[in-house]
Order: sequence, then structure tokens, then C-alpha cells
Amino acid sequence: MTLAIIVHGGAGGWNQSTARKQEAIAACAQAAEAGQAILRQGGSAVDAVEAAVNILEDCPVLDAGRGSYPNAEGNVEMDALIMDGRDLNLGAIAAIQRVRHPISLARRVMLESGHSFLVGAGADAFADDIGFERCSVEELLIDDLHIDEMIPTSAIGDTVGAVALDIHGNVAAATSTGGTANKRAGRVGDSPLVGSGAYADNWTAAVSATGYGEALMRIVISKRVCDFVGTGLSARSGFTSVRSNL
Repeated sequence: MTLAIIVHGGAGGWNQSTARKQEAIAACAQAAEAGQAILRQGGSAVDAVEAAVNILEDCPVLDAGRGSYPNAEGNVEMDALIMDGRDLNLGAIAAIQRVRHPISLARRVMLESGHSFLVGAGADAFADDIGFERCSVEELLIDDLHIDEMIPTSAIGDTVGAVALDIHGNVAAATSTGGTANKRAGRVGDSPLVGSGAYADNWTAAVSATGYGEALMRIVISKRVCDFVGTGLSARSGFTSVRSNL
């Protein structure tokens, strides 16, 4: 069985020639390598995408975990979604604060909460109930990420994600984000919405999305790409078909 993992650091300014770009590329390479190591050892696709996204969440030039953009009130509210293509099980969180690895909390939601999606104060309370590690807002904000007209001038990527295929033929997808810079408090984009920010099922494909959430959620982009793959199209052709509707 072929093993595979693909990671992304978001639809940001990858045409920039800066040290930050190299840092982002290095983080993506490290994330892919970490996921591959798990898959080579017989680990699950879900384990691989979580490990890969953890690394991307630690990269300060990407908009997820550490390096997330502040909202209009100066707070960091993050969203994440993880999905297991084997049984369509999923876990998602939205508007979570003070966690370094939102994707790992989303997986704990999937495994331990009895629910699939927790938001805001409820997600915070769940994190505390299970003893999930918390951090300060200052640990998430990057001091030299200056805001000019509320847009991060040094931004390279944004939403991060990963998809994987393991030796058992199972696929998984994961997406994590700090959201749009200067967003309204409580704003949730496509990233934690099943079928929009990510989707995975063993019968078609695994997808992790990035881009302008208000557009992507309108067409449920990740699920639609999977549906196109289910008709026999390649992943690239499926995405091209969906993109024509944006």
C-alpha cells in the first residue's frame, strides 16, 4: 500500500523572497517528514496529520497556534478540524483561546467529548475539564508581526493543514487556523466546518482547504472535491471544477 502525506502552510504570500518564507517552507518540510515517519512505522493517517499540523502550529510565520492573527479586540480565537476517513468520525473546535495546538484539542473532542464540535466558552471549558495544556495570549502573538492597516505585513501563509494515507488504506485530514486578521470577535470561517475546511472518507479522498473562508464555506469546497473524485476525476481536476464556482 502506498503511503502519502501532503501538508500546506496556507494561501499567503509565498511569492515573497524573505527569511520568513524560508522559515515557512522549512516548517512544511519538517511537518511532512514527521507525518511520513509515523506512516512508515505503521501509524494511522489520523496520527500523521495531527503530528504534522502540530509542527505547523508551532511555526510563528503561519496563522495557526503560535503566530495566529489577533482579532479586532486583540485576542486570539482559533479554529480546527480533524477527520478520520475510515469511519467519518470528526472533531472540531471554534473560537478557542489560549491553546498552543488547537488540532490536538479537536482530536480530543472527537475521542472524548461525546460530541463532534465545541465552540467558544464550551470549548474552553472542555479543554480545562480534560486538563489540556493552556498557554497565555502572549505566547501565541508574535511581537514582530506588525499590523499595518490591520494586515500582517510579514505574513507568509495562513490556515495550515495536512492530508494523509496510511498502510491500511485509511485517509485523514486536518486543518487549523487563527482566522482572518482583525476579524470580529466570534467570527468563524470555513476551517472547522466539516466539508468546508476539511473532509476525508476512504471511498473518495481527503482534503484540507485554505483561502477566503467566506467564499469557501458557501460551496462546501472540501466535500465537493471529494464528490468529484468519487466520480472518477483526479484531485486536481476535482479542485479545478469546484474553483470555477468561486
